Amino acid sequence: MVNEQGAQAMAVCGLRKQGATPAVRLEDLWHLGSNTKAMTATLAALAVQEGLLRWDSSLGEVFARETRRHQSPLAKASLTQLLSHGSGLPANAPWGLLNAAGEGQLRAQRRAALELALRQTALPAPGSRHEYSNWGYVLAGHMLEEVWQSSWEDLMRRRLFAPLGMVQGGFGGVGSEGRLDQPWPHAASGEPMPINGPKMDNPALLGPAGTVHLCLADWARFIAEHLAGRAGHGTLLKTKAAYEKLHQPAQEGSPHALGWLSVPRRWGGQVLNHNGSNTMNHSVAWLAPERGFAVIACTNSGSPKAAKALDELVGLLIAGRAKS
Repeated sequence: MVNEQGAQAMAVCGLRKQGATPAVRLEDLWHLGSNTKAMTATLAALAVQEGLLRWDSSLGEVFARETRRHQSPLAKASLTQLLSHGSGLPANAPWGLLNAAGEGQLRAQRRAALELALRQTALPAPGSRHEYSNWGYVLAGHMLEEVWQSSWEDLMRRRLFAPLGMVQGGFGGVGSEGRLDQPWPHAASGEPMPINGPKMDNPALLGPAGTVHLCLADWARFIAEHLAGRAGHGTLLKTKAAYEKLHQPAQEGSPHALGWLSVPRRWGGQVLNHNGSNTMNHSVAWLAPERGFAVIACTNSGSPKAAKALDELVGLLIAGRAKS
């Protein structure tokens, strides 16, 4: 349970690995998957605040030297459209091929993702169709890399994690390979994956779409910042309107805000929701800014049963808070 000050109640249960004895701990790290997207959108808001980008800045404008922008409808896709799944890009790129580009340099791999996207001449016009797109988030993250001339990972550490006191923030799978020092990833079947560790994740170039891991207290600090921002006293962004921009649907008829889904609920008014999974972990967040509280939950399993259990748990917590 989270309010504007951070985590107000935390609990963990279960084992770090099925069939093994170490229990999970409050300080353990959890892979958040697509709950990373709200963090990328918040970083974009900082770039807008500093005048490095506008919400309507387009890919073609930011990457003006990219010759393929003249042939692609994607060149007109704005930062807002990329962050609200309205760019026209499909859900995913051929990440395995792109992962081989740039000899391990993530900015080079994301540039390759941009170049490949601009070769897709049959895409719908930006804004004409909504499709949930990790590819769009990778390109939004690459826009931030371009205007700040720094990797998305470095920007996250310096501009988001450090100011909010998120001291254990990192990227990729958690734990030391072969050791049970963190929650072990589990497959959709519920069985433990054969290995663990930093590389046990989607390709790292997907960072802006979903590679962050945090302890519960640090994730709560990020969530608390958004609750505080809506109350008019956030620390990262200067105005309440800046947080409202992130939380409002970007286009009429779509629930997609910037990094969140914005949906009405009787218990909280217009609330924010997102979940995340790299198929080996699962996380979920529900925020009620109008009531000043949020609920977050994580598990180190990608199974449908685990996801259902998280939803049921969160539902019970929300029901208890709504009655108070």
